[in-house]
Amino acid sequence: MFARTPRLLLRPGWLEDAPALAHAIGDEAIVRNLATVPWPYDLTQAQAFLARAQDDHLPALLAFARTNGPPRLIGGCGLSRTPEGEVALGYWISRPHWGLGYATEAGRAVLEIGHALGLRRITASHFTDNPASGHVLRKLGFGPTGKIVNRTSLGRGDEAACALYALVDEVAMDDDIVSMAA
Repeated sequence: MFARTPRLLLRPGWLEDAPALAHAIGDEAIVRNLATVPWPYDLTQAQAFLARAQDDHLPALLAFARTNGPPRLIGGCGLSRTPEGEVALGYWISRPHWGLGYATEAGRAVLEIGHALGLRRITASHFTDNPASGHVLRKLGFGPTGKIVNRTSLGRGDEAACALYALVDEVAMDDDIVSMAA
């Protein structure tokens, strides 16, 4: 699966992306806000992530900024299963690109893919000490469920409080999505 938005190309990761992935996500400030990414993160972890088997109904995509030259890896966005078995949206953006709307743009594209795959219930969460992620989720149409649970963060090496969200309405997509191909 691929998606293209006005500023991003989202596609599956390939082994040759490993150095760029290790560089883009290899920041403790990013990794500590993710549940399943270890710290420190290096080329070996990037290669293992890119080599793993993927579920055809749960896309895990890398986000590349579209430029006049080669696209630059700036993050990732995808769908995965929570510990409770629900489908959840997750994302990360490299620090130089924080606050520019890329997480929201990538999230919209992945939610549209999920909708096209027939997924009707999508959840999300964020560690409570990362309120910026909650802001992104609300912009995407998620609402807080009022539940806080402890979730393990490999990057923190411990559990942390995590706020749970669910889509408030049926997935409503922007006209920002230029094209999508499976």
